[in-house]
Amino acid sequence: MPIKTFRGQLGDGGQDTIVLHTNNGATGYRIKKFMILPESPGDVQQESIVQIWKEEQTTVPTTAANIDFQDQRLLAAGVGWYGAVASNNSQSQTIFFDNEVFNQDIYVTHTDNASNQRINYYIELEQIKLDLNENTVATLKDIRNLS
Repeated sequence: MPIKTFRGQLGDGGQDTIVLHTNNGATGYRIKKFMILPESPGDVQQESIVQIWKEEQTTVPTTAANIDFQDQRLLAAGVGWYGAVASNNSQSQTIFFDNEVFNQDIYVTHTDNASNQRINYYIELEQIKLDLNENTVATLKDIRNLS
């Protein structure tokens, strides 16, 4: 299966759209890799939360973002703690993503709980050819999540 890659950079409270929809919905995607990296590693204290959603978020918080795995619209979440040079330049990351197949656009959001820093993201999506039944299921799941 072909792999499509996407990368970008988000400011605190930022949101990017990754355009994946097609006219017939016959192409599906599954997340294979999701990585985050600060813009300026080691320069400042940073607590970044990057999430991938099935629908556009009306607001993206700049502090106190929540991660709710019961929210069916959430496809992936990554949390990165990055320390400044004064704190021994420590860092830690936790990344989770679902094995779900989707055939619509996805949205990447970023919240920095510690400061107002930017974060880089990298996403690999496996491209999957959907038959009519799989296409219908993926589309109906998207419609259900939007209501």
